[in-house]
Amino acid sequence: MEWEGPAILVDARPYGEGDVVAGLFTARGLWRGLAKGGASRRQAAIWQRGNILAARWVARTEGQLGAVSAELVRPAAALAMHDAEALAVLNAACALTAQAAPEREALPGSFEGLVRLLAGIDIAGLGLTALCRWELVLLRELGFGLDFSSSAGGNDRLAYVSPRTGRAVTLSEAGDWVARLLVLPDFLTGEAPASLAEQVQALKLTGHFLARDVFGARHKPLPPARADLYELLARRLNEGEYAG
Repeated sequence: MEWEGPAILVDARPYGEGDVVAGLFTARGLWRGLAKGGASRRQAAIWQRGNILAARWVARTEGQLGAVSAELVRPAAALAMHDAEALAVLNAACALTAQAAPEREALPGSFEGLVRLLAGIDIAGLGLTALCRWELVLLRELGFGLDFSSSAGGNDRLAYVSPRTGRAVTLSEAGDWVARLLVLPDFLTGEAPASLAEQVQALKLTGHFLARDVFGARHKPLPPARADLYELLARRLNEGEYAG
C-alpha cells in the first residue's frame, strides 16, 4: 500500500541513531511512518514540526508503520522560529493534532484549516486568530461541535456559551447566569477583527471543551504546548503589552 500527497509534520520522535518516526497529518488523516535518515544533517530541516511537506508513505500492508519520505514545501518551523507568539501557535496546533486526531481517519476541515494556518504563520497576527477558529473546526470534526445557532435578532446578539452544553446564548438569555458562562468573542461568529483580549477569551472557550470532551475523555490533560500558549497570552494581556 502507498500514497502520496501534501502533509503536515505534527510530531517527530528520534528512532535509533539517525532515523525519525514522523507523525503526518494529511487529507487521509494522521499517519505515522519511519523516515530513514530523518535525523541526519542533510534531512533535519525537512523533519521539523509544523513544516508543510509533499510526502510519500509506503508499506507492504496497511497495518504496518510504513516508510515515509518527503520534500519540503513550506518551512513553517523556520518561519516561526524568531517570533515567540508564532512559534507557540505552531507548537500548540501541532500538539493538539498529534494527540487528538484519530489515526488514519480523515478530518478534511481540520487538515485544510491547519494548512492555511501554517502557510501564513509568518504573517503578524494571522496565526493566533486562525488557531482560535481552527480549534472550533477540530472540535466539530471530533464530534464535539459547539452550537452557535440562534434566532436572536436586533441588538440581542450571541454573547456567551454554556460550559455545560456548548450552546451559545444571547445577552438577554444570559441574565443572572453571566458569571457562569464562557464569553463568545464576536470574531468567532463573523469576520470582525480580534483584539488580544478576545483571542484569549476564544482560547479559554475552546480550551474548556478540548480539555473536557477530547482529552478528559482519555484521562489526559491539554497538551502542555496548548496550555503554555494560553498562559503566554494571558500574561501579556495582564501586563498590558497590547492595546485593545
